Amino acid sequence: MKVSRRIVLRFPPLVTGQPVTYKLAKEYDLVFNILKATVSPGQEGQMMLDLTGEKANYDRGMKYLKDIGVQVQPLSQDVIRDESRCTHCGACVAVCPAQAFTVDPETRKVLFNDERCVLCGLCVKACPPRAMNIIF
Repeated sequence: MKVSRRIVLRFPPLVTGQPVTYKLAKEYDLVFNILKATVSPGQEGQMMLDLTGEKANYDRGMKYLKDIGVQVQPLSQDVIRDESRCTHCGACVAVCPAQAFTVDPETRKVLFNDERCVLCGLCVKACPPRAMNIIF
């Protein structure tokens, strides 16, 4: 069974010089698309990827990452909408290239699908009440 996940990797300084994505592709037969990255040798790094492969290979790849000290978390943990600030104005809907925002036709409320989000940050800039926040 194939799985596809959007994840955030957090690299400790000693790991940033290693060919981590190469190993995920070569040794675990995983296909990746780097969506965003800030990685410099000898410094802490972060990388957001879309990772796809057979479930057994994916699980083995995640174990490899954890074994070398890379923290793995779902992308959705880095995208936060403060519901108490959101006015459902729809500004985010208009600017989101990934169509992560939709308007419910019955309630007229803006819905956010964090699984579609690519962390581009356009919603943060467009949001008048500053309800959106990205931690990356």
